[in-house]
Amino acid sequence: MYPLTTTAISEAYNRVRQHSETICEPLETEDYVPQPVPFVSPPKWHLAHSTWFFETFIIKPFLPGYQVFDTDYNYLFNSYYNNVGERTLRTDRGNVTRPTTKNVYAYRQHVDRHMSDLLETLADPEALSLVELGLHHEQQHQELLVTDIKYILGHNPLFPVYKSGHNLVNDSNDETGFAHIPEGVYEVGFQGEGFCFDNELGRHKVYLHDFEISKALVTNAEFIQFMESGCYEDFNLWLDEGWSWVNANAINSPMYWHKINGAWHYYTLDGLQEVNPQAILSHINFFEASAFAQWKGMRLPTESEWEIASQQFGWGKRWEWTNSAYLPYPGFSKAPGAVGEYNGKFMINQMVLRGASVATSPGHSRNTYRNFFHAHERWQYTGIRLVK
Repeated sequence: MYPLTTTAISEAYNRVRQHSETICEPLETEDYVPQPVPFVSPPKWHLAHSTWFFETFIIKPFLPGYQVFDTDYNYLFNSYYNNVGERTLRTDRGNVTRPTTKNVYAYRQHVDRHMSDLLETLADPEALSLVELGLHHEQQHQELLVTDIKYILGHNPLFPVYKSGHNLVNDSNDETGFAHIPEGVYEVGFQGEGFCFDNELGRHKVYLHDFEISKALVTNAEFIQFMESGCYEDFNLWLDEGWSWVNANAINSPMYWHKINGAWHYYTLDGLQEVNPQAILSHINFFEASAFAQWKGMRLPTESEWEIASQQFGWGKRWEWTNSAYLPYPGFSKAPGAVGEYNGKFMINQMVLRGASVATSPGHSRNTYRNFFHAHERWQYTGIRLVK
């Protein structure tokens, strides 16, 4: 256990909690409530759930005499922690019009006041570690806030502007070419001091054949070539499950793309814009990434290849699909109780992404960070890096 000070934790707490509310500042009250699809959560729910985490796991056990803000909130804002009790169905989060957005902000203020009091004297290493976990948990929800807000507004037929000038998909590559990584035995996984999630632990050796990995992410122009070559209609390029997904959903472009008067446009947080061909591709799923790699005669990196190669470069503009299933590292064990539900129980039927993205909160990325999503999901800022 590395040393955690109450001063540093208090400063981080205030900074992280404020950032969630900063993300929501451009929203109108009506924007806080919709849940257009099951995998998107309303902004109001994110604000309340991240607050519930601190109330449930830190304030209640460590602040004697504390009275919960509202006894219904444990049911409404618990996400997936079976150890903590019953909860509303994920698909019903958009039906929770009450409590109001105003009350959710009052809930945040209530919990923040009590956390401020608690942090003045909190010295228990276990408690401080839980506070730190809560902060990284909220940063995860900040990334989800950005992507969920984009989905909510991006599926509004008026394509409203979230924030003028806030186009997160207009960035380009800093490097070109391929980097050669020689074969050998390498070590992967988190080591040293500082925070990491439990799924990063279990540093272990891996043998890698030599490979070349692109220093640049795939651009919109490259993917337009893929589209114009008829690749969404060529079953030879697709994994069987991916081909079924393409046909069942009539897919012919990345998420948020629309062809208007013969030209490709995409929805950004700055409203509907014409696609920038030189910008880095975003919002594609594993099936699309795999098909593109097949078309180029290359492949996606494994997560071990990505981690070793990333030590040479400052990557992190897109979550990058790897060709690795989300599985435990050697020696992985779940913590007891609710905290143990954080990662381990999701190690099935998901693919690993690496690299962070333009929606990731400051200070919340490491080259050992293992994100994970189902192969069909693409509402995150996901991209492609190729290996040959």
